[in-house]
Order: sequence, then C-alpha cells, then structure tokens
Amino acid sequence: MTNVRLVNMIQIRLTWFGLLMLWCICTGMAEEGEYMKYKDHNQPVAIRVQDLLSRMTLQEKVGQMVQIDRIAATPDIMQKYHIGSLLSGGGSSPLPEATATDWVNMVNGFQKGSLATRLGIPMIYGIDAVHGNNNVFNATIFPHNVGLGATRDPELVRRIGAATALEVRATGITYAFAPCIAVCRDPRWGRCYESYSEDPKVVQEMTDIISGLQGEIPNGTRKGVPYVAGKNNVVACAKHFVGDGGTTEGINESNTVIDMHGLLSIHMPPYYDAVIKGVSTVMVSYTSWNNKKMHSNRDLISGFLKDTLNFKGFVISDWEGIDRITSPPHSNYTYSVEASILAGIDMVMVPIKFSEFIDDLTNLVKNKYIPMDRIDDAVGRILQVKFISGLFENPLGDLSLVNELGKQEHRNLAREAVRKSLVLLKNGKSADDPLLPLPKYVPKILVAGSHADNLGYQCGGWTINWQGFSGNNNTAGTTIRSAVSSAVLPGTEVVYLENPESEDVKSGNFAYAIVVVGEHPYTESFGDSTNLTMADPGPNVINNVCGVVKCVVVLISGRPLVIQPYMSIIDALVAAWLPGSEGQGVTDVLFGDYGFTGKLPRTWFKTVDQLPMNIGDSHYDPLFPFGFGLSTKTEVGRTLSAGVDGRPNLFAILVSLFIVVR
Repeated sequence: MTNVRLVNMIQIRLTWFGLLMLWCICTGMAEEGEYMKYKDHNQPVAIRVQDLLSRMTLQEKVGQMVQIDRIAATPDIMQKYHIGSLLSGGGSSPLPEATATDWVNMVNGFQKGSLATRLGIPMIYGIDAVHGNNNVFNATIFPHNVGLGATRDPELVRRIGAATALEVRATGITYAFAPCIAVCRDPRWGRCYESYSEDPKVVQEMTDIISGLQGEIPNGTRKGVPYVAGKNNVVACAKHFVGDGGTTEGINESNTVIDMHGLLSIHMPPYYDAVIKGVSTVMVSYTSWNNKKMHSNRDLISGFLKDTLNFKGFVISDWEGIDRITSPPHSNYTYSVEASILAGIDMVMVPIKFSEFIDDLTNLVKNKYIPMDRIDDAVGRILQVKFISGLFENPLGDLSLVNELGKQEHRNLAREAVRKSLVLLKNGKSADDPLLPLPKYVPKILVAGSHADNLGYQCGGWTINWQGFSGNNNTAGTTIRSAVSSAVLPGTEVVYLENPESEDVKSGNFAYAIVVVGEHPYTESFGDSTNLTMADPGPNVINNVCGVVKCVVVLISGRPLVIQPYMSIIDALVAAWLPGSEGQGVTDVLFGDYGFTGKLPRTWFKTVDQLPMNIGDSHYDPLFPFGFGLSTKTEVGRTLSAGVDGRPNLFAILVSLFIVVR
C-alpha cells in the first residue's frame, strides 16, 4: 500500500511538473511572439518610451541611469547591471594607435552585452570629441573653441560639427560631449580655450555646431525636444551647466559669485539657443553658484532648465561630479546620490565604482527617499534620446564609415578654420612698413621656437590623451615648420633652430624669422594660471631673434598671455590659439594666400593685475580690445609692393606676372 501511494504521488507530481513546464514554454512563446510597441519604429517615440518603461524593473531602470568608463566594463557587466551608457575618458582607447575599425569592434563588443539583456535596450557610448574626434589616432584635429570664436563664422562651425559627427560615427560611437558653451570671463581659468568667447552673443552664435553634430532641426519641430537626424550624426551635449566660466579668479571647479540677473544675462543665454536647436543632453558643471553646488541645484536643473526652458533631453553629471557635492568628495555618498537625483540629474557618470551608486540609488528608491516618478522621468528622458538617435534600429557601429576618420576633406576644412581663426595683432613697426604677408622667395629664413615643430603643442589639451602630448608621433598632422617649408618657393632655404642664441641669428643672414612660442598643453585645473606667461624658452627666443632680425611671432595658446614686455621688438604678432593638426592654415595667411580676418574673441590684457577684465567693464584698459584684428592684402597685392627689406621683390613680381599672363 505504501509503495502504491508513493508511486501515485510521484505520478501526480510529475504531472504537475509537466503542466508547469508546458505553461512556462507556452508563456515564453507568447512573450516571444508578443507585439512590443517599443520595438516598432513606426510608433511615436512617446508611445515607445511608455511601453518600454512599463516593462522595466527597478534594477533595469537604475542601470539605465549609469554611465561607466570602458576600462571598468565588460560585455557581461553590461548585461548583468543593465548599464545604460559607456564612455571613453581622455586617453581611454582600445589600444595604442587604435584604428577606426578597432574602435568599432570594441564598441560593438560592449553593445552585444547590452543587447543580450531581457529587454535588449542598447547602451549609448560617449566620448569627449571637443575639437574633432580628438581621442582617436589620425583623426582630424580642429582648432579649439577659442580659435573658432575668433572666426565669427557660425556656418563654418556648423560644418565642423558635421565633420566631427562623421569621424565619431566612424569609430562606432554615437554620443559626443560637445559643445562647451561656457562664457569664460577670466583667462586664468584652465578651461578658457574650451570657451568660444567672453561675450555671450558670440557663444550663442557658435551653438550652430549643434546643428552640425546632430543635424539641422526640421522646421515646425517642437522646441526643447532632442533631435538627431540620422546615422551620420551624433547626440550632442551642451556643457557645463551653468556659470563654469565665471568662477572667482578663474579657479577651476570653484565658485561663481553673481546675482540671478548676471547669471541669466551672461552665462545662461547659450543654453537658450542650445535647447532651441534640439540639443539632446546637458552636462552639469563641477562649479558652485553662490556656494551652492551645481550638481545638487534643483532650482536651476529641474526648475529652470527643465521647466522654464522646457528642455526634454537628459541631464548628465560630469566625471564623478556627484561625489564633489560634499567636501571632501565622496564623504557622504548616499546623500550625494539623493541630492543629485532629486536635483534633476538623469544619468550619472560613475566611471569606475558603479556598483556603489547602483546599490545606494536602489535603496533610496525602495525606502521612498527618491520617488519612483523621478526615476521614471530620468529613464524616460534617456530612452527618448536613444529612440530619437536611432539606437534601437541601428545599435551596432557601421564599418562602412571607417574611412571618414581623418579624411582629406575634413583636413581641408580644419585648414580653413585655422586661417580664419588667426588674429593679426601687430604688423610692422609702423602702418607704413608692414611685415606681412611674407614673401615666399628670399634666400634664407629662420623658423624658431619650441612650438614650431611640435604637433602636440599645436593641438593642445584634449588630444589623444586627456592632457595632450608633446612631439610629432602621436597622431597625424602638419607642423608649422613643415608648413613653412611647403609654402616657400624653390630656392628659399628654411633653417630651424628651436632655441637659438642671438649670435647664431646675427651670423645667419636671415631675411626674416618666424618665431612660434606659447603654452604647453593642459586641461582643466592643470591649466589654471595666476601669471599667464608663455612657456620657457619662449621669452628668450623672442629676445634673441626679434632683437636681431625682422620677425613675426606666432603665439600658440589657449588664451591671451603676457606679451606687452616684448611688443617693442616684435615686428608682427599673430594669435594662433590652439590650431590643431593642420599647420598649413597658419602659413596660408602668413604668406598671403589668404588675408587675415580673425577678430579677438576675448580681451587681451596688459598685465594680469587687470583681471578679470571684459568688454564693458568700467576699468577696461586692454592691450588689444575685444573684437580687434588687423587685415592684410593677399600675396599678389603684397608682391607688387616690396620685400621685407623695402626693395621690390623681383622674383615675386615675375611669378605674379606669369600667373596673370596664364
């Protein structure tokens, strides 16, 4: 009897087990065949977002709010934690001298981990493409923003945005942390070269780069809604919200002391334009406004940006930005998580220690310190950008675009940007005796200075590595020295001396000298400077060369530097900013193939004691005022006048006549 009962019980249990398995199989088949609106690209984005949100667990939602660096990620981590975004910090590349194909393969590897999750939500990959896709070997490096501000050419900047988007897409990446629309009010700030100008109106005009990065927003599109045109465009990011260019004494990540009227009239205007142009994301600043940390400023992030400006994209923190809400950083991390999310930050850049953030945010929601509707708002914004950018339809990088990286058309555009960015501050000891443009044919010329033959110095920070590099081996480009050698006519001897002694110059019989000096590369706090002097041996080179022979000084810098003590011995002075990889743009203008057209995007001080000093200030007494910039004739007009020694340049005249006869 016992055995019969045992057999019956086993049969009953097996029957129930079989029915359970059958139910699971049928349910799985039903789910597999179920129509899911979020996967239907014909559905409106709002419907897709709501459908996907309704299917997500808290764990999946929190994961979408996380952005980590690639060095902390694996495909398994992407899948396990439902990570919403990856980034490459400065210098974080798949391998040294990685090709576009290497980048695409790396990004796709991580993406496959995301696509293997239950709901298959793709991650979005971000990179600091702030002057071209500048982390990537052999990418086109455009002038930094301060130089672009000198062009006063929004249409040029829009084309640069479009070219940058293609070079970012060439590496399989869909999200660029650009543009920086800070209004730098003090050149002592180490990020001043990331600002287009001290004048908010100029910065507002330059937000046209967003239309290049993301694509031109169609007429009739609702304002404030993110927009990305297609597979040749990227998600853009306006940064750093707000007031980062106005800190006391220009100290990075410090305090901006200004009333609401000043904030709205100086630092906020570029964000009006960015939102109207459909910018998809906004990054929050490390700085404080009147001692209130921006990463916890609910009034400005949720109140002003989201509610008043009606921004519908997502707000992202800066690198470990929420940690710095407290002093010292990370000293009360749970509070920082709570304060930042309640303030309105949607995606948090936690590059390495992401599990701590995930645990803290999950517990804060479960214990009702952060309401679920705040999480749904954040995740809904993130998903909206992913849908709009086409990530759900095309999550993997496209190898057909790899040849866009560093292509000649983009280098030609960068060269155009360089020549339009140059500002001529002095030309000759008197107006009647100009030095520029230089003749292309003379027996012998000198090129001198530490920046003449150093591509890394020429490009500045945010190039290949976070802090930039020195030398000519880290990426492709043309130095100013090489450009000079290519620009002069046959028969002109070009001598390069990095740090010549005055006796060497005297004995050299040079017709003229091109002296290229300036700053070494830096980023962020490493660039904060109280003295704003050029790097050694720059002053000695100017004294040793310009005291002996006619010279043009080309200053490579991210901002105005102390130059007044040398003005009397300098014949011509050119502010070249940080021109990037295409040095020929400098020689195009020095030798008169094109005229100088650039205008100062910021005031050039006499002494640092005057700082901060901006156009409109009561104590305004600059060496060169905002908007200053001389012009020159083109080469033909110059060659029909005189050479550097005042005598007719007969060879150049013959060349010009030959061109006319042809």
